[in-house]
Amino acid sequence: MELLRKNKLTKLKKKNRGNSKLIQAIDKLIKDIEGADWKQKTDVKSIRPDADCVHSDGFYFFDINIHRTMIMLVFEDDEATVVWAGSHAEYDQTFKGNKTTIEKWLRNQQLI
Repeated sequence: MELLRKNKLTKLKKKNRGNSKLIQAIDKLIKDIEGADWKQKTDVKSIRPDADCVHSDGFYFFDINIHRTMIMLVFEDDEATVVWAGSHAEYDQTFKGNKTTIEKWLRNQQLI
């Protein structure tokens, strides 16, 4: 699977360059996605139990607990696109942990 907009993850890694555990976790997420052949939603959860489907159009949040980092991806065909990445505090501020707010944000970004 091709991972698009990976630069958002690279930027997150640079921002946290002293946190080797977080950098390793992001690298593992990239490796898992690029090596994936996910055909169904259940396939995502079997490889990445930290994945949470937040919208039926294929949007997932990945909760990297090492640093409470949240990464939102959308899966379409054989591509995954990084839509949003940030700390858990930024996630709470932006999305308020609410699927309705997430959907509104996705609409405002013209992603759905």
